[in-house]
Amino acid sequence: MTLVLDRRTLLGGFAIGAAGLTVAPATARTRPAKSCTFAVLGDWGRDTPEQHHVAAAMGRAAAAAQSDFVLAIGDNFYSDGVASVDDPLWQSVFEGVYTHPALQVPWYALLGNHDYRGNPQAQIDYAARSKRWRMPARYYQVADAALVRADTDLFAIDTSPFVERYRANDGTIGSNTRSQDTAKQLAWLDNALSQSRAKWKLVTGHHPIRSGGSGHGDQPEIIAQVLPILNRYGVQAYIAGHDHDLQHIRRDGIDMIQCGGGMEARPVVPVEGTRFCRAAAGFGMVQIAGDLLSFDLRDERGASLYNASVPVRAMA
Repeated sequence: MTLVLDRRTLLGGFAIGAAGLTVAPATARTRPAKSCTFAVLGDWGRDTPEQHHVAAAMGRAAAAAQSDFVLAIGDNFYSDGVASVDDPLWQSVFEGVYTHPALQVPWYALLGNHDYRGNPQAQIDYAARSKRWRMPARYYQVADAALVRADTDLFAIDTSPFVERYRANDGTIGSNTRSQDTAKQLAWLDNALSQSRAKWKLVTGHHPIRSGGSGHGDQPEIIAQVLPILNRYGVQAYIAGHDHDLQHIRRDGIDMIQCGGGMEARPVVPVEGTRFCRAAAGFGMVQIAGDLLSFDLRDERGASLYNASVPVRAMA
């Protein structure tokens, strides 16, 4: 696989080369007709200055890229999720923050561990009130015409119920995660991927597979239970958050794109497979067109810190 990096990659954060690496200058891109473009935002739902900066920058980037939707990858509401569809947090950290016209598109959301400390069902139910909030279930296939146009299947999974320390907790997060059937979810994911005939197969979940983040790092349960399914069906990329940083890791036969900087940044270090990591608040922009998936990790002001292009991989 060949990775193409912008020269800006080498100016900040951590970026590492590998055999087959080519470095190219930035070029202006015109969006291809049969493409899909979306923003990625994780760990965002707390009223901090960084959250507002990221929201404004993401709006500008989404407008420039003609973004089709936003992928909201969990920890949508701190610190204890939402209590109901009437919780004031819906207005204070979502509706009243992401006001840019380019962000009035579908928001495909999934649950994070902080969301499990509240009422997870309320986030599913809120879709009936909102023109843009989409969470049809705790795990689901993202049904968007732009993905069909780009020959892409995107599957959102619910990772918190897999984490043993949550299930062992005596509080709300424990009861909420223990109520979920992880074997059923794994069977759904296995079957959904086995049925997919799309050129691109992507999976997103709140918890990472591998991570150099100081807050959490690798997630053993996802490595043991989810990763083998992704490898079995040739999933090209896994998009996650949880650690509050921006990362790109290539390991275990998959590209891991991590965008957990929606409202703050924490220290991060390179680990095996790291291509880039930065302790920065920010977001990601992804474009899929033909045989190429390109992604751009940006800071809270919208500056591009790192971009890479990954060619499609056909299953053996």
